[in-house]
Amino acid sequence: MTFINERTVSDWNSDVVGLASYIGQIEETQTSCWISKIRDIMLRIDPYPSAKLIAWLNHMDGLRQTHAILSALLVASSTRGTVAIGLFQVRRKFSIMGGGCKGSDIGALQTHDRNRHLRRLVAADFSLGGLGGISTSSTGYMLQCSFGSIHFFLVDTGSSAFWVNCIPCKQCPRKSDILKKLTLYDPRSSVSSKVVKCDDMFCTSPDRDVQPECNTSLLCPFIATYADGGSTIGAFVTDLVHYNQLSGNGLTQSTNTSLTFGCGLQQSGSLNTPELAVDGIIGFANSNNTMLSQLAAAGKTKKIFSHCLDSRNGGGIFAIGEVVEPKVKTTPLVQNSWILYLVNLKMIDVGGTTLQLPANIFETAEMKGTFIDSGTTLAYLPEIVYKELMLAVFAKHPDITLHDTDNLECFNFLDSVDDRFPKISLQFENDLALDVYPHDYLLEYEGKQYCFGFQDAAKQDDGFKDMFLLGDMVISNKLVVYDMEKIVIGWTEYNCGERGCEGCMTVERFL
Repeated sequence: MTFINERTVSDWNSDVVGLASYIGQIEETQTSCWISKIRDIMLRIDPYPSAKLIAWLNHMDGLRQTHAILSALLVASSTRGTVAIGLFQVRRKFSIMGGGCKGSDIGALQTHDRNRHLRRLVAADFSLGGLGGISTSSTGYMLQCSFGSIHFFLVDTGSSAFWVNCIPCKQCPRKSDILKKLTLYDPRSSVSSKVVKCDDMFCTSPDRDVQPECNTSLLCPFIATYADGGSTIGAFVTDLVHYNQLSGNGLTQSTNTSLTFGCGLQQSGSLNTPELAVDGIIGFANSNNTMLSQLAAAGKTKKIFSHCLDSRNGGGIFAIGEVVEPKVKTTPLVQNSWILYLVNLKMIDVGGTTLQLPANIFETAEMKGTFIDSGTTLAYLPEIVYKELMLAVFAKHPDITLHDTDNLECFNFLDSVDDRFPKISLQFENDLALDVYPHDYLLEYEGKQYCFGFQDAAKQDDGFKDMFLLGDMVISNKLVVYDMEKIVIGWTEYNCGERGCEGCMTVERFL
């Protein structure tokens, strides 16, 4: 990983001064602690961390209208004496299954996951909002949000970052291949915007006093670094964020809340490229400074969010707040120092037969366990599990010849895979099953060729050889609920985007 050098820090210092001067809230001369503070931040970012799992960043192109959620899904509303739900419609760069993958697409799946898993996070929750190890080369979901003007954000359950490119950034991209036009957030144009000072509670960790060089005139620095060398640096700002609120009658109405987010003043690396440039990022990881955590702390919602992602058609929703119906059975989240969601997997069934695996294969330990991560595209298993699963899935097809396509095991098949291949059922603590169907784990590739979506984790990185990483492939078309109040996660089968389905509700108005 390439760190920000002193010249970059100096340039950024000037940009921060420019922001403060631009907003008109502090004088340019009141910035003596900036460089030392940024050095302090960088020293906390280990270029070779060994204990934390990488977060990730995705991008997509195109914003196609899809059905967001069934009208049967009821959410907690103020009329019931609870808080309402915030609704974000999301779109994906490309479908990993629908219509078949192109050659470049099938290779991009593993490339995305490999970049995502290159490094581990240094800290579960970096108090100043800085993150390490996110890759900007990816393929995920995007949502629309407003700070007065409309912005498009990459969304991720494996990242806690919440930031947007800001005026007066001189180097921030103004256009990209993903979006026709990028929009810089203008803090001066908003009467509700306010810079965050370095002695603000948001800027200081609970176990550390305000630094001696900090005074009430200095801003709270923001820095996010990425595994592929990209970075964004700036300062934290508080402003009203506008979003849709979905009530129990299925209607949406606009609302807003004052939130703190990073104001990106300087971009480098991949974030400056036309292929990957976006307005910003919103993370939904298990962290204290996320958008969700701030909304919960303000009493606007419970600390619960859910998503219903349609990897076939590329759409879906992220919803903030309590889901009342359909009822979702849950399994406990394992308390850990990582920001990703760790669960206890107990066994794996293939076509009703339990795989015979070592008793300790599902244990949770350092660099070992089962993670749910919507940012990972495929699913990764320990080598022994992968081999046993392959044998079980293809047991009734001895005539099939496997061949390598972009490091995936592929084969030709003319019949319906759902009719001829078994269902895989992952069994979790509290008797919660995650069913993965043949059309989920067999990725159609250029006609009647299919590739096996489960992968050997060790081939990604030896540090992950004992991990189960369950990505978008296995949780697609399921309503997945993350309840951080009860410390559980759950899911149920759900139609997340089929056009024309009976009972579907189309959300015409986005955030």
